[in-house]
Amino acid sequence: MFIEQPPLLYRILFPEAIWRINRRGRRVVYLTFDDGPVPSQTPWVLDILDRYGIRATFFMVGDNARRYPDLLEEVLRRGHSVGNHSMHHIQGVHTSTPRYLADIEEAAGYIPSSLFRPPHGIMRLAQARELRSRYNVVMYDVVTRDYSRRLTPDQVLENVCRYTRPGSIIVFHDSDKAAPNMRVALPRAIEWLLSQGYGFETLPMA
Repeated sequence: MFIEQPPLLYRILFPEAIWRINRRGRRVVYLTFDDGPVPSQTPWVLDILDRYGIRATFFMVGDNARRYPDLLEEVLRRGHSVGNHSMHHIQGVHTSTPRYLADIEEAAGYIPSSLFRPPHGIMRLAQARELRSRYNVVMYDVVTRDYSRRLTPDQVLENVCRYTRPGSIIVFHDSDKAAPNMRVALPRAIEWLLSQGYGFETLPMA
């Protein structure tokens, strides 16, 4: 459960971050995708979202946005939001604060957004303090773990069904690593969420 739904203590460490959005009882969730955009997965995800008429937020690696600017534009054209996921997907706890901030700022040159999500959901407290003046730091309420080779698509779906609640920020990945699980679990997760009366909203970029 520590990975799938971070406990209160971990959330308290980063009080400036957004973990979940309380909409006063409204059954709304925020579907997010990390690590893209990539030609092998992102267009497929966009088509799935179009099929169900829902919108999501894509936290993009800057180097991918640099290589595939047409995909970033297509994500925006279809009505989705984007966020900064650093330039090179580096972990803050293993990186000095100046280097970490510089990597994020490099990504900002390609990703037009005030949203930031730290890779792996980990960073130093000093980094978080520096970032809050420019970014809305978005964490998550549910991690599907679609990237794990130890999990099956059924288990990924079960993570969504078990941990989602109104206001949850849910993390999938539009990456090749996650694809074997994501491509099976994502449509089923969307259908389950819809069957439970959930609506979908994007995170505002400004």
